[in-house]
Amino acid sequence: MSMNPPAEPGDELWQVDTPALIVDLDAFERNLDLMADMVTQAGVKLRPHAKMHKSPWVALQQIERGAIGACCQKVSEAEVMVAGGVADVLVSNQVVGAPKLAKLAKLNQQASVRVCIDHIDAVSEISAAAEAERVVIDTLVEIDVGAGRCGVQPGQAALELARAIAADPHLSFGGLQAYHGSAQHRRTPQERKEAIDSAIAGTTETVNLLAENGLECAIVGGAGTGTFELEAASGVYNELQCGSYAFMDADYAKNKGADGGPFDTFEHALFVRAAVMSRPSERSAVVDAGHKACAIDSGLPVPWAMAGAEMTGMSDEHGVIDITTVNEKPERGDAVLLIPGHCDPTVNLHDWYVGVRGLHTPQARVEHVWPVAARGALF
Repeated sequence: MSMNPPAEPGDELWQVDTPALIVDLDAFERNLDLMADMVTQAGVKLRPHAKMHKSPWVALQQIERGAIGACCQKVSEAEVMVAGGVADVLVSNQVVGAPKLAKLAKLNQQASVRVCIDHIDAVSEISAAAEAERVVIDTLVEIDVGAGRCGVQPGQAALELARAIAADPHLSFGGLQAYHGSAQHRRTPQERKEAIDSAIAGTTETVNLLAENGLECAIVGGAGTGTFELEAASGVYNELQCGSYAFMDADYAKNKGADGGPFDTFEHALFVRAAVMSRPSERSAVVDAGHKACAIDSGLPVPWAMAGAEMTGMSDEHGVIDITTVNEKPERGDAVLLIPGHCDPTVNLHDWYVGVRGLHTPQARVEHVWPVAARGALF
């Protein structure tokens, strides 16, 4: 059961209950506009990843700015996107099991919902589901370009799978999925470039081999917020699957930019608003946001605009902030903003987004409240 929202449109910021998932609408829209401009200039397409935001509302904002659709990692996420009006979805992942494949096939009666494979058995499994629903499913071969996760090796193994897809009457060969996930958070530009150069080489080899055998790749997809400019300039990738750029998080801020400074191409637009519930000493403030409000797999959240403050620990419902060197120390009842370490799993902890206009101004006011519609869509 979804909880009541922590705010209503028109509320002032002080009226937003805590902990709440806040979107700085001004920064969010600037992020979307900037990425839209950059992919247009690069001559590639943008298919942003919805696993990050889990919201058709966000996906449609991206599509309004030229994105061609959305990526999902799970069929249940795709169901939510299609129900919310997204007509072109790529499940950029492996789908195993008859119940999931039946749902995938049924979705193709309403929208274009593509899928990836990395095993020959998947051809007959997806084909059977497609035949049962009288649809043809666009299917991509996933290649492992360095992430060490799913995917066949570039080259001959990918060709064999592509041939099997193309020969099946209930499938169509859609191209390649070539995403290097771990490269996104390699801290220096050179480390990221080395990883993506290798990915580009394997992807180019495979695209060329497929073309030599009469198989053209309509989609060559991959890239993330940390490396998208490299894939965009590669001459082989034609769809970018960036997700976190829309919100950003504290972990991405640890990446270094080309000048050696912070990776600040995009702005922090996602925050958890928390309230100080205790001031046990002059050195610490305890807030009402813990593990159940902020994911910590990529580190503890970072207090916003509180120079010298550092989150030092969290438990289920508490977060402890060291305020020893903070000049203007927050008092009991004051609200603070926290930048999540990792936006994706943090979003999945909340039922609602609270979109605030002018977040960092005295005029801050709630403009939108919308559900995290695909929260818990794990299957």
